[in-house]
Amino acid sequence: MPYNIDDDIETNSDERFNLNSNTKQIMNEQIETLQRIKNNGIDLLMAFGPRVISATVIMIVGFLVARWIGKAFLRAARPLKFDTTLQALLARIIRVAVLLIFVLMALQNLGVQLLPLIAGLGVAGAGIALAMQGVLGNLVAGLTIIFTRPFRVGEYVSMQGVEGRVEAVTLFSTKLSHADRSIVIVPNRKIVGEIMHNYGTLRQLSLSVSVVYGTNIAHAIEVVQSVLAANAHVLKDPAPAVGIANLKEVAIEIAIKPWTQVADAGAAGPAIYNELLEKFRTAGIQIYMPAARIVAA
Repeated sequence: MPYNIDDDIETNSDERFNLNSNTKQIMNEQIETLQRIKNNGIDLLMAFGPRVISATVIMIVGFLVARWIGKAFLRAARPLKFDTTLQALLARIIRVAVLLIFVLMALQNLGVQLLPLIAGLGVAGAGIALAMQGVLGNLVAGLTIIFTRPFRVGEYVSMQGVEGRVEAVTLFSTKLSHADRSIVIVPNRKIVGEIMHNYGTLRQLSLSVSVVYGTNIAHAIEVVQSVLAANAHVLKDPAPAVGIANLKEVAIEIAIKPWTQVADAGAAGPAIYNELLEKFRTAGIQIYMPAARIVAA
């Protein structure tokens, strides 16, 4: 069959026409889709835009009101001399409660059905509680510590093999500062129900020094008392206790028990021993070796 160039041109023209028609159809469909999305977006914006703006305003106002009420409570509670940890906890609870009220108002403004939401949160809360038993245990123990107050911020305590000055009590843990300037974090569930030694804000040092027999004990005790009276770390009230603690085979042990602030307990003992050594040498009082020890009671 002879080749006809006119037929080839006509075939290519038909293919290009069909391609252009398909492209135009796809473009028209995309334009229609975008137009529907635009219309739906405008409809949603018109329907829910004012509600979203109103809910946002409610949340902002709620945050400001909750913060203002929390600060007002702290100012009102300060003259009542509440425990600082308890004040902070109550202020936080008040802020959360006020903010929760505004959250419910915002959700209701958005048209959210609260009863099904609360039921769903209850079911989810049960599962979360099972998964977070340790955290919830610390929370309950923290509330117990805050309300029963077995110790306060600033007191020196010993518990669970650790000791230190109480720096902060939170809902989940208690922070202690140790004498070596380290920080000890104790989970609250490790504190409640366990044996704890609370020294308060004062410490009584248990020092001792041994002198040989033949020493004028009355004079030696006077020297010890003068050293304690001159030491800036030793408190005058309660008065330090000084006296014979033990009659050993080769020496007489003198007990020295001064009171100091918790922060001064570490520095007081070495300073007292250093001054005692110098004073005993000057007074001619012979110390029996080995010399004394320092134990914080």
